[in-house]
Amino acid sequence: MVLGQHKGGTEQHGAIASHPHRLGKVVTQNEESKGGVCLKQEIGLVSACGIIVGNIIGSGIFVSPKGVLEASGSVGVALLVWLSTGLITMVGALCYAELGVTIPKSGGDYAYVKVVFGGLAGFLRLWIAVLVIYPTTQAVIALTFANYVLHPFFSPDLPPDIAIRILAALCLLILTFINCASVRWATRVQDLFTMGKLLALAVIIIMGIVQICKGEYYWLEVQNAFSNQRYPDIKLIALAFLQGSFAYSGWNFLNYVTEELKDPFRNLPRAIYISIPLVTFLYTFANIAYITAMSPQELLESNAVAVTFGEKVLGVMAWLMPISVALSTFGGVNGSLFTSSRLFFAGAREKHLPILVAMIHIDRRTPIPALLFTCLTSLLMLTTSDIYTLINYVGFVNYLFYGVAVAGLMVLRWKHPEIPRPIKISIVFPVTFVLFWAFLVIFSLISEPVVCGVGLAIMFTGVPVYFIGVYWENKPQSLENLMVTSSRPTAGGAARWRRSERRWTSSLGPKMTGKTFGCPSSARFPLAPARNFHRARRCSSLVRMVRGRRP
Repeated sequence: MVLGQHKGGTEQHGAIASHPHRLGKVVTQNEESKGGVCLKQEIGLVSACGIIVGNIIGSGIFVSPKGVLEASGSVGVALLVWLSTGLITMVGALCYAELGVTIPKSGGDYAYVKVVFGGLAGFLRLWIAVLVIYPTTQAVIALTFANYVLHPFFSPDLPPDIAIRILAALCLLILTFINCASVRWATRVQDLFTMGKLLALAVIIIMGIVQICKGEYYWLEVQNAFSNQRYPDIKLIALAFLQGSFAYSGWNFLNYVTEELKDPFRNLPRAIYISIPLVTFLYTFANIAYITAMSPQELLESNAVAVTFGEKVLGVMAWLMPISVALSTFGGVNGSLFTSSRLFFAGAREKHLPILVAMIHIDRRTPIPALLFTCLTSLLMLTTSDIYTLINYVGFVNYLFYGVAVAGLMVLRWKHPEIPRPIKISIVFPVTFVLFWAFLVIFSLISEPVVCGVGLAIMFTGVPVYFIGVYWENKPQSLENLMVTSSRPTAGGAARWRRSERRWTSSLGPKMTGKTFGCPSSARFPLAPARNFHRARRCSSLVRMVRGRRP
């Protein structure tokens, strides 16, 4: 294992307000750092599209698209919400495209918030993601996968809860192994299961077209589509958009793996231009197809809309729908593991998580510790019975940081207009997106003050952790030994690195020693005495320790 580096070198990037000269280095340097080991650029355009589409399309469109319809009050308004939310998502994705090529670092909104607003803001984004958001999301998707796989074997009864959790754990372990083994394997799995999702939705849309050709479009006629519309309620419309936004979650995940994209300046925006309109088309027309076979009341009463649709339209082939949901969720777990591990890797590289999480396998170029960390936290979430409650609490905070990241784009435009921007969108886009999310956040605070308050409280528990573990530089040695993270390692930390490296290699046996694992290729120890700054070859890895400057 070696310490992973940014493609631009070992420079640690702080807030722009404090170090305005550093942003230019982030933007202009894209050569691989000398002597360092970086994540490999193996993600092409097709795989990039697979990551976006595969992370957006989960089980929601197959299982419960009824949330938008229930809040909208009519078929017509629901379809408009699905279409409008797709357009807003496209606007947000374009904003993230500019951020992604202006600050070409893995980590997505965490990296952007940290660079623009400083370490504390970035740490809070990472803290809530590590503590709740991604572990619970991956656990829920894995549980959905297990439920749909086991349901045919126990029908008409429900599968045992313990069996569901065991299969969900196996799903997480298998996909973690694949992601640890090879980036290429992981992206191939993502491509394969994304194609499966697209084929399943294509079947639904084609059957919807067949239904329309048969004259089954009563609820699509204008006079009927809006027939049950109640008096407009701004709270319910906001709730409908919130439900729709949840269905589009995952649109920003490609930004978590920017450093692994081939030609990111071209492929990042291209993947967005292809993927978001495709998902918007599929979501809108899948809902049109559902309404050709079910009345609004039937759709609201169904626990699994795609399964009910299959029973009504596909006849003996109805079994395709449960399998489609299972395949969709399996691919969703893979995509979430792949991207969230890069977020944790990026956080550890910035010294916001244990430094071990920032290590990369020398031969495979995969962040194995970050993947194992992601898997472990998700497995822990499988043991709790309140997992869905946790998601409700922190969902608000997740949406809040979308707006904060795009607000950072406007701050960059204002404070640093001279920065090279391979992509520069109209200022109308970030303004529109921030206003939209401000509307949803304010509505959420008013309508669910307790839920939002708990979510904010969970996030702010990271403040003392940041100041004690990251900001406080000269901690007592006894306290430092207890901390899981430190932003300013001392000379003692350098010595511990070397001892830890020897233990890693010696415990792995002679076949692995000196071949597969190595010590950090580059680390900064600003407080270490001069005698500790030297070059030494250990385990086929070059150790460089410099005083506050690049090698």
